[in-house]
Amino acid sequence: MKALMKTTKPATPSTVDKKWHLIDADGLVVGRVASIIANILRGKNKPSYTPYIDCGDNVIVINAEKVRFTGKKATQKVYYRHTGYAGGIKETRADKILGGRFPERVLEKAIERMIPRGPLGRQQMRNLRIFKGTEHPHEGQSPTVLDVASMNRKNKVGA
Repeated sequence: MKALMKTTKPATPSTVDKKWHLIDADGLVVGRVASIIANILRGKNKPSYTPYIDCGDNVIVINAEKVRFTGKKATQKVYYRHTGYAGGIKETRADKILGGRFPERVLEKAIERMIPRGPLGRQQMRNLRIFKGTEHPHEGQSPTVLDVASMNRKNKVGA
């Protein structure tokens, strides 16, 4: 009788099975939902996870403007950017971004900072689609709805 194999074969791009997930971010805490999405994008929720292969799934996030912060983070959290000129650092508070023209950037930046930097991380970020309303153009992919609020009571503010 042959001995059992103790190693797992690494995933290859041809053997990766990519699925589509839909997450409604209404009332969810930014950091908690971002870590869940980052793990799905990287593929760490799959048994065939390979760190150097894009084995993650595609994620669609709707209602991104309705994400919440806990505590005083909405008014005290500051996002910095630089204009490229000397002394050109600009800062914006989180509540100003959520109430502005592109509120989905708060969630996008939180997820982006949880993904490794480099070519693989950029490829994994291309599998993320964030929309500020309830409408999205990806119904043809028939995404499975992922209820993040029911995973843990702390994932939703006021629940």
